[in-house]
Amino acid sequence: MAFDGTLAGLRPNPAVRPSAVSCWLVLGIVTLTALLLFDFAFPNSAGTLLEWFPLLAKGFGVNVALTLIAVASGSLAGTLIGLAELSPRRWLRWPATFYVTVFRNAPYLVVVFAASYTIPFELRVFGTTVPFPDWLKAAIGLALPASGHIAELVRGAVQSIPMEQWEAAAALGFSRWETLAWIVLPQSFRRILPPWTNLCASVAMNSALVALVGVPDLLHTANDASTAVRRTEFTVVIYLLILLWFFLFCYPLSWTTRYLERRFSQA
Repeated sequence: MAFDGTLAGLRPNPAVRPSAVSCWLVLGIVTLTALLLFDFAFPNSAGTLLEWFPLLAKGFGVNVALTLIAVASGSLAGTLIGLAELSPRRWLRWPATFYVTVFRNAPYLVVVFAASYTIPFELRVFGTTVPFPDWLKAAIGLALPASGHIAELVRGAVQSIPMEQWEAAAALGFSRWETLAWIVLPQSFRRILPPWTNLCASVAMNSALVALVGVPDLLHTANDASTAVRRTEFTVVIYLLILLWFFLFCYPLSWTTRYLERRFSQA
């Protein structure tokens, strides 16, 4: 904790924060030490963990891929839906508002289950059978709530831009869409970015829910390993490893959010 040198207090200096790299370094040292102590206390247990390590890493890769797909598709859909909420045409605005109201208030777990059981396993497209794997349905289940939240971020950011800028652009001969694309959205992006990175971390954490619908992610693989080995100490360590990996995945996003909030507040 840093102090400002006054009698007013022991106020922490917001500029002094641990970086993502330093946290990774400390956690790496702690993890290595813990594994050495674990192997000393329970001989051959660390070797068993290393045998499962490739499958665990593959499962974690599934979580990372699902997060990227859900965030990318949710961001694209959410941006379009958020702009549709601002449309003066009711036939476009009302469905977008209904969509946002439903999915912003729907738990990720419920939507993941709904997508997994309502979307068919295969689709017929022009006489061709197209498979629809479980991981893709799970990605859709994660993307739907994310798109609802992103739509509200876009709507709120666009509405926060003063109307004088719209009027000035119209006086200069810009159409509504040109004003939106070249003047309003670039300014809105700075206001959307910090909460958007926070939402990315939320989607990453909720990606562990896909294990409940049979997707072989990190948690699903850890459950299989725990069932196969049947040793209490191994189960404890493997779930602590899951916590560590998700922390290393999500902490840089939360750190980025705080950094962007400080950066844009000073701009």
